[in-house]
Amino acid sequence: MSEILLNSEDINTLCHDDMAEVNRVIRERLQSDVALVNQLGHYIIDSGGKRFRPLLVLLSARAHGYQGQLHHVLAAIIEFIHTATLLHDDVVDESAMRRGKETANELFGNAASVLVGDFLYSRAFEMMVTVDSMKIMAILANTTNVIAEGEVMQLMNVHDPDTTEERYIEVIHCKTAKLFEAATRLGAVLCQRPENQELAMARYGMHLGTAFQLIDDVLDYTSSSDDMGKNVGDDLAEGKPTLPLIYALRQGTPEQGALIRKAIEKGGYDHINEVQAVIRDTGALEYTTSIARREAALALKGLSHLEDSEYRQALESLAYLSVERSS
Repeated sequence: MSEILLNSEDINTLCHDDMAEVNRVIRERLQSDVALVNQLGHYIIDSGGKRFRPLLVLLSARAHGYQGQLHHVLAAIIEFIHTATLLHDDVVDESAMRRGKETANELFGNAASVLVGDFLYSRAFEMMVTVDSMKIMAILANTTNVIAEGEVMQLMNVHDPDTTEERYIEVIHCKTAKLFEAATRLGAVLCQRPENQELAMARYGMHLGTAFQLIDDVLDYTSSSDDMGKNVGDDLAEGKPTLPLIYALRQGTPEQGALIRKAIEKGGYDHINEVQAVIRDTGALEYTTSIARREAALALKGLSHLEDSEYRQALESLAYLSVERSS
C-alpha cells in the first residue's frame, strides 16, 4: 500500500469535476414526462447519499488512464441501479427512515416507490445502450440479476437464527458487494485492459464492498441514529441475522443464545438493549471488524497492476476509510 493516504475531502476534491459531470448526467437522465417520477426520483437522488459507488467508477477509470467521457455515464448508471435497489429495499423492509430523512415509501407509498425503482432500472439500461459495448451490457445485466438474487437470499434468512456466517457472507457478496465489483471493473473495461486486470479490479470491488457492509453491520449496533441516518438496531428489528448477531449467538452462553434467537425470530426493538450487551460481551463487534479489515487488505491486492497516481492512492485510501468510518 502507498505510504500516502488521502482523506475523504482529498478524494472528493480530486474527483470534483468528474462528479459534477456525473451529477449533471443524473439530473438530465432522471427527467420524465410523468410528474410523480420526477418528484420521487429527485427526492431519493437528492437525499444526501455519498455517491460512493459512482465514485469508484470514476477513480477506477482515471487510475487506468481513461481520458474520455463515458465514465460519467457509467457512474450515473451505477447510481441509478443503486437507487433503484434502495427504493425496493425500503418497501421490502418497511423502512421509514434512511439517511436521516423519511423514506420515499413513507412519503409517497409503496406502489409509487416500487414503480419508480423500476423506472430507474429501465432508464439505466437505456443508458447502457448508448455506451455501445456488449461487454459492459453483459457485466451490468449480470450485476442486476445477482443483486436481485441476493435480495431473495436475504429474505430467506430473515427471522432465521440458524443462518450461518457463510450464508450471510454470500448474501453480502450478492446484495451489496456485486455493485462495487461492477463499478471498479468497468474502469478497466473502458480502457480495454487485459482480462486479468479487469478481474483484479473486480476482486478489489468485491472485497471493498464486503468490508463496507460488515462495518455497516457494526455501526447498526454502535452509532447514534443521527450518525447512521436510520434507527439503531434496525437490522435486529427487521429480524436480519447480521454477522455480529451470528457470532454472538455462536459464542454466547446458552442463556445469551436463547435471547438472541428469540430476538431474531420475533424482530422489533423489545430486546435491543439486552442484545447490544451480549454483542459487546462476546466480542462480536471486534470479530466483525477484524473480518472487515481482512477484506479491505484483500481488496488492496487487486490494485497491484496500477501505476502510482493520485487515483490509485485514492482507491487504496478508500479500503482504509471503509473500515475506519463512523457513519
